[in-house]
Amino acid sequence: MTHTENTSRSTAAPATDDPRRHLMKAIALAGRTVAAVRPEQFDGPTPCTEFTVRRLTGHLVAVLRRIALAGRGGDVTTLPTVDDDLADTAWREAWDAAVREVEEAWADPSILGRTLILPFGNLPGAAAAAVWTSEFTVHTWDMATATGQLPDWDPEVVAVSYAAMRRGLPAGPRDGAPFGAAVEVDPDAPAIDRLVAWCGRKP
Repeated sequence: MTHTENTSRSTAAPATDDPRRHLMKAIALAGRTVAAVRPEQFDGPTPCTEFTVRRLTGHLVAVLRRIALAGRGGDVTTLPTVDDDLADTAWREAWDAAVREVEEAWADPSILGRTLILPFGNLPGAAAAAVWTSEFTVHTWDMATATGQLPDWDPEVVAVSYAAMRRGLPAGPRDGAPFGAAVEVDPDAPAIDRLVAWCGRKP
């Protein structure tokens, strides 16, 4: 039995549009993508130019820990944005532990209406979950592109991510934001391409 199954049995089952469900699916896909990275690929670059594959892995573990802290009512800015101390063989244990923390901290549905403290301002839990869903989805694309993978994108998760980024990122100048200018793509491009292009990547 997985930790998610344990959690869902102890609380009301999330509705299909529950933002926590989208978030956990995005996290799970990111975990599978990192797990498929070959040892010789960890020093390679990613489309997110500030991160190598190794540092992006450490960043995602750090974000998981921030999500868990936010769910417990803490200030996520007290935690680092990258865990640089993870050995290539240690990330899996750290990842699984952090996922368990997220599941426990977000188990109560009331979190979706609570105000959480985030680096870019305070948001209700539901909105914060959508933002983090988009972060994991975009960074999964970064990881997959850097390592030659083709993830099985969940259309619902990608749609939630795209909607969150369209709301949160301006079309024009993005001074101070950790995203480049939006890249033009065909309106009929795959949804994942439209998402990452809006976030400044070139699909």
